[in-house]
Amino acid sequence: MALKRTNVYADDGDLALIKAAAARLGVAEAEIIREGIHRIALAHRVWDEPFVTDAETFDLGGPVTADDIRAVRADRSGRSARRDESPAA
Repeated sequence: MALKRTNVYADDGDLALIKAAAARLGVAEAEIIREGIHRIALAHRVWDEPFVTDAETFDLGGPVTADDIRAVRADRSGRSARRDESPAA
């Protein structure tokens, strides 16, 4: 990977965090900054193709409701699915 020099302006607080992280990890501050730039660049990338095509998806039976989630959690824990029904203490 060829590196190019650029100038950026950063907040003093952010620079202090970068300095502390670099010291803690034993790497150069520039390495922390390069990693941050790379992560943000990837996070904002727009892909030419969808990650998953319609042919690769499958129907899970419609939207999942809060009651559906509670029922599964209750089934796993052996408790009642209703919030207002708590086990006797």
